[in-house]
Amino acid sequence: MQKVELLAPAGDLEKLKYAFLYGADAVYFGGPMFSLRANANNFTLEELEEGVAFAHQLGKKVYVTVNIVMHNEEVEPLLDYLKLLEEKKVDAIIVSDLAIMDLALTKTKLCVHISTQQSTLNKQAASYLKEKGASRIVLARETTKEQMKEILDTVPIEIEMFIHGAMCASYSGRCALSNYFTGRDANRGGCAQVCRWDFDLYDQNHQELKGEKPFTFCTKDLSLLSHLKEIIEMGVTSLKIEGRMRSIYYVATVVGIYRKAIDDYYEQKENFAYNKEDEKILARCANRESICQFFDGNDDETCQYYNGRMEVSNQDFLGVVLSYDKESSCIFLEERNYFEIGEEVTIFSPDGTSLDFKITEIYDEEENPINVVRHPKQIVKIKVPKPFEKYSLMRIKRY
Repeated sequence: MQKVELLAPAGDLEKLKYAFLYGADAVYFGGPMFSLRANANNFTLEELEEGVAFAHQLGKKVYVTVNIVMHNEEVEPLLDYLKLLEEKKVDAIIVSDLAIMDLALTKTKLCVHISTQQSTLNKQAASYLKEKGASRIVLARETTKEQMKEILDTVPIEIEMFIHGAMCASYSGRCALSNYFTGRDANRGGCAQVCRWDFDLYDQNHQELKGEKPFTFCTKDLSLLSHLKEIIEMGVTSLKIEGRMRSIYYVATVVGIYRKAIDDYYEQKENFAYNKEDEKILARCANRESICQFFDGNDDETCQYYNGRMEVSNQDFLGVVLSYDKESSCIFLEERNYFEIGEEVTIFSPDGTSLDFKITEIYDEEENPINVVRHPKQIVKIKVPKPFEKYSLMRIKRY
């Protein structure tokens, strides 16, 4: 059995490196044009080239999103862009517009993956896309496991599915509300996330209904860690994590947890049981509740918030380890959130190791002892019980 791919988001070059270092087999990101995350720090051509080189040195892959809905005036520049991506040796492009697929397959040698924006939910659509030359389909996030099994059993094509992250109130992002309310087209990279807004709610007589909170149709997040064994054994090719606009802490934490769980499955198989404590860590990475969503066939009111939504931004992520000083047994840390002497913290590393300890000594850049770290991106030295490598991260111990 070929090992399932773990696919991570890379909103910029730094996140790409963290994704790979913490265990991703491949990453996806947007280039300078034609991507559906206009507000992300999409890659310049130079960064794209560096990212591809970094990935290929590790024997890993890079997929570039070209999932915009194309207009007439974009056909000619798009073809030039596709040829440039081919030249940069990206491993595949992710498209939703079938005209872009046709251009890529007839004018370049690029490998084409079908975006979740195409909302593929059935075996007939999957078969059609395979016949047209797609090598992989990213299924709609609304696909149930029964639908997925039927596609996997009848269509010989690579299947990718979202396993963790934010959901959309519409079918896999094909929403017109952002354009209607703000003029920002969700299908051209400018989603204003209207589904997250609060609304006043009125009854049929135009009388305002008062509840505990304003009305919203914000969806809960997706997390399928508890279904990992079942999903792998179904024959899915790639497990995709959502979040190109998330932090390095989110990317490192989520990728690291799924990496460990996937590796544990292949080592244990029949005796595999994921660590339930990892669910607590995943739950604190984002500020919305995570559930199985459509995978188990549930699509009722429990999948959304309506008027009971609570999104509290956590402050768990404390800092990034820059280096280790053997002589003083201290790490140099770049701060991300407030912490102080006596704080119980966890440091975790790309190799999967972690350590809980209490902070007893902190020094500023002039080697002065301090009690509190409160300035964004302040560089401090912290006494640690053991060495930690660069790219390790520190968080509050809450679990």
